[in-house]
Amino acid sequence: MSDDAPKRDASESSLSRRIFLKSAGTVAVGFSLLPGCQRTDGETEEDPDADPARSSDLPPSLAQHPRIDAWLQVLGDGRLRVYTGKMELGQGIRVAIAQVAAEELHTSPDRMEVHLAETGVTPNERYTSASVSIEHSATSVRHASATARRILKAQAAQQFGASPDDVDVDDGTLSTGDQSATFAEVLGGEQITETVTAPADLRPTDEREWVGEPVQRKDIERMVRGDEVYVQDLQFEGMVHARVVRPPGYGASLENVDVQTVQNEIDGVEQVVQNGSFLAVVADGEHQALQAQQALRENAQWSEPSSLPADTPLEEHIRDLPSETESVVDDGSAGEGERVSASFFRPYVMHGSLGPSCAVGHYDGDRLRIWTHSQGVYPLRDTLTELVDLPPEKIEVKGVPGSGCYGHNGADDVAADVALLAMEIPNRHVRLQWEREDEHGWEPYGSAMLMDVEARLGDDGTIQNWQFDVWSDTHSTRPGGDPGNLLAGRYVEDASELTSRGYLAGGYRNSIPYYELPSRRVDAHFFDGPLRVSALRGLGAHANVFAIESMMGELADRADADPVAFRRRHLEDPRAVAVLDAVAESAQNVTVGTDEGLGYGFARYKNSASYCAVAAKVQAQGDDVTVTHLWGAIDAGEIINPDGLRNQLEGGMIQSTSWMLNEEVQFDETHVTSREWGSYPILRFEEVPVVEATVLDRPDEPSLGAGEAAQGPATGAVGNAIARATGTRVRSLPVRSS
Repeated sequence: MSDDAPKRDASESSLSRRIFLKSAGTVAVGFSLLPGCQRTDGETEEDPDADPARSSDLPPSLAQHPRIDAWLQVLGDGRLRVYTGKMELGQGIRVAIAQVAAEELHTSPDRMEVHLAETGVTPNERYTSASVSIEHSATSVRHASATARRILKAQAAQQFGASPDDVDVDDGTLSTGDQSATFAEVLGGEQITETVTAPADLRPTDEREWVGEPVQRKDIERMVRGDEVYVQDLQFEGMVHARVVRPPGYGASLENVDVQTVQNEIDGVEQVVQNGSFLAVVADGEHQALQAQQALRENAQWSEPSSLPADTPLEEHIRDLPSETESVVDDGSAGEGERVSASFFRPYVMHGSLGPSCAVGHYDGDRLRIWTHSQGVYPLRDTLTELVDLPPEKIEVKGVPGSGCYGHNGADDVAADVALLAMEIPNRHVRLQWEREDEHGWEPYGSAMLMDVEARLGDDGTIQNWQFDVWSDTHSTRPGGDPGNLLAGRYVEDASELTSRGYLAGGYRNSIPYYELPSRRVDAHFFDGPLRVSALRGLGAHANVFAIESMMGELADRADADPVAFRRRHLEDPRAVAVLDAVAESAQNVTVGTDEGLGYGFARYKNSASYCAVAAKVQAQGDDVTVTHLWGAIDAGEIINPDGLRNQLEGGMIQSTSWMLNEEVQFDETHVTSREWGSYPILRFEEVPVVEATVLDRPDEPSLGAGEAAQGPATGAVGNAIARATGTRVRSLPVRSS
């Protein structure tokens, strides 16, 4: 991968735009000196996964970075470069952004080059999280592109001596009558520096060429060919390799290690780095780094780590922990009827990224560069400034896709590791690849959760009262300033503690049912758990919707009602009803035999994003449960790429099935024991159910976040199907727990 990524910093401000164009052969539309391309002073967003406050009718990211040249660059060779502060995580944001820009500029997505998150180059959109990449970034690009089209047409009309209405735009060319010019020629060496102050006039729905079409992702072909796609694939001339020696457990500290013997006896060792309890080795090759890592493991002496509560059932331990209570909603407790109550439990769940985390670092004595699959390059940079004692303008963080990501996995930690090591080995590219046991044993997990639900079912078969209590740890400890959010920051000489409680509100995400209920009370109880936690796909919505939909299934049975009809009776939003009806129609002719069950689940993610309903068919033979079929329906507003949306729905349903049936982080008194796939089994290929997805396109509605919509409904549907097949309700996950 080239080291020559375009930089847009203040040093370019004195460069004449025309001189730059003549020398570079491009129309450069966007430098980081522009307002909004850097993090603003005083930014205090507490929720790293939340939607930024809307200060205007513009998409939030565009309101924060309103200049067109923060988002768009016209290249002299006929291509266009689009900037996004979001990362490609496999969700297909790169192709979706290319589609919306191409749509508004009346050109082909093949002409679009999408530049992913990079400090000093792209807008600071903080994190790629909360399923808002389409809503915030793609929509910002779309409005900026539409405004750019209007400006280009006006400028071309002036040059042609015509009316803007008479100027046609087609594949990078503006024309009227016998006159034509490319975008670059019309700009004549100037930038489009105007700001977008109001929503643009987007291309009418009936004229769409690219939005709503299944444009193929070119990166998939590159993956199949084994080309350089992921950060794990990066190669640089003279690159050296590193490994970190982890302590035996969270609370352990390094007391003694024989560094000299390792350096003298293993060929190719460049340096052993010890900084407090942070211990690592840098070597010429991967094999030598592994040899040295093993030798250091064998002779390092550590203090005893703090104990973990392995002797107490985790559900019991959580309930006994001190907690802080927050009232989420309280409409009173009116209502009478049959009392139905139950408790539900989700254990710690890991991201389980198929490719262990990796990063590359380079320090030239002045500037530190990091290549990483972090979901937040700007917040990571802010945290690295504290860790390596460099000002932010001396640190460049470039986003490169990683092999597997479902939230805040080890990406930021490995970037911090390699930053420390690159500072010790100047003028060499240092590559640090985590091992499987690093990823499984040290990543921040999705919090274990406990949910108590109580409802009153009236004589008319409707819910009269709803009470919900959820116990949860935080759901995001992403980097953003405090080095204690990074693993290395907790073990260096001047170690930092995790001072922030993180994003507590993630624990009660989707805890308020989307159903119409006469009275509701929801309380959240926050604890500090024994394992490291952060953001996992869906945050608390996965467990909360599992509990809500399990209770809805049980209440429907108590009311002797069809499960879909029962839910419809409690819904007023026609879009919610539509996705339920869509999955019911898909599954209506399914034959359900002996020891089989059909179940349903529904939710609107965050009660504000995509609507999703799932139907599941399971087969139970003794204690063995198999999910044989899943049907999903999703309404994400206007569809940008139906293939991408369908993939998100299908993948979410399959991953949720794996969480439900198999996944649980195990630990003993000293450390996490789920260090490989044998001790943390995920769903195997032969176990994957038949999956069918229906996408409801609403081209006149805003696009909604969809990447996390399926997690809760799928788990709820499988749980309800198991209850129908076995007569026993699933209260505790995973189902296959021994």
